Amino acid sequence: MSTLDKVLDDYSAKVFKNRKAHLIEIKDDTQEITANARTIPGIMTNRGCCYAGCKGVVLGPLKDVAIITHGPIGCGFYSWGTRRHKGKGDENTQNFLEYCFSTDMQESDIVFGGEKKLRQAIKEVVEIFNPKSVMICSTCPVGLIGDDIHAVAAESEKLYGIKVLAFSCEGYKGVSQSAGHHIANNGLIKNVIGTGNYVPKKYAINILGEYNIGGDGWEISRVLKKIGYDIVSVMTGDGSFEELRNAHVADLNVVQCHRSINYIGEMLKTKYGTSWIKVNFIGVKSTIKSLRNMAKFFGDPELIQRTEEVIVEEIEDIKDDMDYYKEKLMGRTAALFVGGSRSHHYQKLLKDLGMSVVLAGYEFAHRDDYEGREVLPSIKIDADSKNIEELKVEKDEKKFKVYLSEEQYEELKKEIPLDYYEGMMREMDKGSIVVDDLNHYETEEFLKLLKPDIFFSGIKDKFVAQKGGILSRQLHSYDYSGPYAGFKGAVNFAKDIAMGIYTPAWNYTIAPWKTEPTLEGTVGGEA
Repeated sequence: MSTLDKVLDDYSAKVFKNRKAHLIEIKDDTQEITANARTIPGIMTNRGCCYAGCKGVVLGPLKDVAIITHGPIGCGFYSWGTRRHKGKGDENTQNFLEYCFSTDMQESDIVFGGEKKLRQAIKEVVEIFNPKSVMICSTCPVGLIGDDIHAVAAESEKLYGIKVLAFSCEGYKGVSQSAGHHIANNGLIKNVIGTGNYVPKKYAINILGEYNIGGDGWEISRVLKKIGYDIVSVMTGDGSFEELRNAHVADLNVVQCHRSINYIGEMLKTKYGTSWIKVNFIGVKSTIKSLRNMAKFFGDPELIQRTEEVIVEEIEDIKDDMDYYKEKLMGRTAALFVGGSRSHHYQKLLKDLGMSVVLAGYEFAHRDDYEGREVLPSIKIDADSKNIEELKVEKDEKKFKVYLSEEQYEELKKEIPLDYYEGMMREMDKGSIVVDDLNHYETEEFLKLLKPDIFFSGIKDKFVAQKGGILSRQLHSYDYSGPYAGFKGAVNFAKDIAMGIYTPAWNYTIAPWKTEPTLEGTVGGEA
């Protein structure tokens, strides 16, 4: 009986039928997984909601925007207090990331409507903070009672003379966070991108799908600027409303997180002619590959040479540390269950350190995140996605420009993947497990059977592992560490993992299925 069969053996017939297609034991690279489906009612899922994807992930990192959560205070606090998308203000850029703006809806507002309270909240924010833009994100009760936040936004925009945008991202919409990404990105491309007049410099790029968790974006930007790139905007980590207005002028869009933003890359290409390339700055080898592919896109010998010089400098700086930690971590095993593309990206970094992955999955994903973009034509539109606007964009004749001709683009595509994404499953070892929308029960069962040295997850499910005596680090906010991206970030990651594995604290816990603590596998020595 395989590992997967052991986990499913205890499931009831009904649950097994629904979950079987979401769990795969890797045997070849042509397997199909079911994804982007609603969680079965009653199962303890680790997913977030549509609002979390819209406000918490995409819009939240915009530092110069006053984002008002129209709903109960808990929604606003959760999407603000548990994220670590860092941002720096300066004399030219406001920074509101330290504030949590909310209408704090109460029972009376649910009964009689909350539009009056929303108008008052916008008035107070404008008078006290004088932001360049206000964005409104609605939560579940607002959609249920029918507050017209778009009418309030349009009214406020005329009244105060600033951009006021509304996002109907009630938590129950769509499958999970992914629906919220779409709603936020659609709003930004319709109302913000393309309204600026920045004149780009040489090698102008946008970084899409980078949210500066723990300072990742700063480390990525440091290396790119060192090479000579002009970073027009970051969408959206340490990003700003003003910079985002100019995103249409870049020569190339580099896409870090595939799930949250790849369709923005496609829309910007259709509307403004900007090509996009899939990159991964998590892991040393992945970072090098991404930098070289970017240089090949521009095709400038000077840029290619400078890229190689920077790679040599950065590798020399971290080589001793990486060798040391690789010796400590070689042969260790890990399980990953994270959102976005992180469960795939971090497998690259773990391989750099000599570690292997025994289980990986996504909280929210489509089949192409697992199997690669070639399956897109065969993916059916989920009925739950019909209440999410499917935005169609057209070529902007005045602002359209291309860096490479169609012939040059197709020729380059033979050398580097450009807008192709191979998916997570293709690179996983045979016998490893892939799980979509891993739930609480499956988490416990897999951890007991696979016994990984470390479980990478989110803030909600990491404690299941720790109570079971297994080290866990959460990759949604890095447990107050980071950055983990780029060259120096790889060292930070290796150091944190080594410290955790060589500290036997979690072996002293008594899990619900044990009667006494165990020190099996405890290692001595310092990291």
